[in-house]
Amino acid sequence: MDYRTPQEEFWAGQFGSEYVARNRDQKLLGPKMRLFSQVLGLTRDVKSVFEIGPGVGLNLQAIQSILPDIELNAIEINRSAYKDLAWLIGGRAVHGSILDFDAAGQFDFVFTCGLLIHIHPDSLPAVYDAMHAMARRYIFISEYYNPTPMEISRRGQAGRVSKRDFCGDFLDRFSDLELVDYGFIYRREPVFPQDPVFPQDDCAWFLMRKRP
Repeated sequence: MDYRTPQEEFWAGQFGSEYVARNRDQKLLGPKMRLFSQVLGLTRDVKSVFEIGPGVGLNLQAIQSILPDIELNAIEINRSAYKDLAWLIGGRAVHGSILDFDAAGQFDFVFTCGLLIHIHPDSLPAVYDAMHAMARRYIFISEYYNPTPMEISRRGQAGRVSKRDFCGDFLDRFSDLELVDYGFIYRREPVFPQDPVFPQDDCAWFLMRKRP
């Protein structure tokens, strides 16, 4: 595969595969189910979803547990993760880059969780455009937030992760989008009061929809 940016090559390679291996834990399903129960409760008539950068597909598993008849679709750049993803959703899994993906149709709910932070800043507009084109109704993102763009290091690696106001970028770029709701995921928050704390990042989430 030809990679458009150093970030793509980095996450498609060994570092990305090690990241995937660390995030295969089924215990992570608990907080994901809680998040998507809340978010999907704000939507109507969602029958298909498309995730960009799903890893092994834990978010998709969580969504399917909430909406058993949902159609799951995704694109993943890391081959190791893609193999697990294909086992989960079959032919609706695509191995490749969102920068090269031409969606054949639209989906009710298009989303990313911890993906935009890994995209080269110069490529973000192309990803925004792809997500907007694919989304029939809803766009959902859960990412690191900062009012202004800034770069952070990941396990000693610089130039591979950044945070910014991704939602603001969408709302400024597309006049037909409106903000439905937003929230914050706290790494110390348990799924239920009696449960132990599950590992998760501090992230802000935003649900947007296209105006009718």
